[in-house]
This record gives sequence, structure tokens and C-alpha cells, in this order.
Amino acid sequence: MSSSFARRALAVSLCAVICAIASPASAQGDHPREKVNMVIIYGDDACPVSTADEITVCARKDEGERYRIPAPFRDTANARADESWTDRVKAYETVGATGVNSCSPVGLGGSTGCLNKFINQAYAEKKAAPEVQFSKMIDAERQKRLSHIDADSAKTQAEVEQAEKDYEARQRAKQDPGADAAPSAPAEVPGK
Repeated sequence: MSSSFARRALAVSLCAVICAIASPASAQGDHPREKVNMVIIYGDDACPVSTADEITVCARKDEGERYRIPAPFRDTANARADESWTDRVKAYETVGATGVNSCSPVGLGGSTGCLNKFINQAYAEKKAAPEVQFSKMIDAERQKRLSHIDADSAKTQAEVEQAEKDYEARQRAKQDPGADAAPSAPAEVPGK
């Protein structure tokens, strides 16, 4: 019974990881035309190479992590059984709280405690942030790509200016032979 449960838990966690990897990154908001490929590789596996229209970033993990349940799903630090008695009592104190600073739709001033609740949740999420931060890796790859833009654009500009000079030289060469020839006498019109 426990092995089938472990297999189901592994399948669900792998599905969640694959869905999280396949979803577009929030860092893409500023660059909608750009594809981002976020890959977790293990051991000595090779990282796929980025292409011109796709950024590929790789997070390398230890070979021993390849077939394990992902860390966020196997973490039991927040399990109710591991919670101290003091924290349980504090949780019971806020059950049914209404009124000022309660972040409750019930009672006067119930919404005043919501900001504190959101701030506390944000700090808790930041503390439990994943060890792999793809947004930072994607930003670093973008910066690396942008570092070449100035040199590439200067090279392209020089090529365009040279092409314009060559074109103008050809145009002048076409016009000059006709301008260098002696003007011919006007032809006489018969009947005059």
C-alpha cells in the first residue's frame, strides 16, 4: 500500500515540476517574443545550447537528486506534527477573530489587518524560496546577449554606410560618362 502511495506521490510531484517548467516565466513579461527554456539537469549532463530566438538556462543538481521527489514536496518542516505547542496556541487565538486588525470581512475595520497578513505571507514565501531561481538565470543570459548588441550594431552600421558609398559611386560613374562627353550641336529642324 505504501509503495503505491509513494509512486502516486512521485508521479504527482513530477507532473507538478514539469508543468511549472513548461509554464512561461514571469520574467518574460518585458520580452514577449522571446522563448525561454528552463531545464534542470543532473550530474554531468550537458546543458542544451541557447539559439538566436530561444534562451536556455540550466540549473544543475546532484546526480543523487535525479529520481527523488522534488525538495518542496518532500519537505516536512511545516508539518502540523512538527509544530510547537506555542505556535499552535497562537493559531487558535486568531480563529474567529473579527473587527479591527483581523483581516476579516466581518465587523467594522476588519480589512485593516490584511496588509500585515500579506506582508507576513510574502516574507514566509521569500524565506521558503526555491534553491533554483530561474528568473535570475534568465536575466543574466539576457544581459550576456545584450552585451553583444553594441558591437553588432556598429558592425552593421559600418556595412550599411559602405554599401551606400558604393552605391553612390556607381551612380556617379553612370552619370559621369554622359557629362564628360562634349555637348553635341543641336540638330537642325527641317523646314526652318
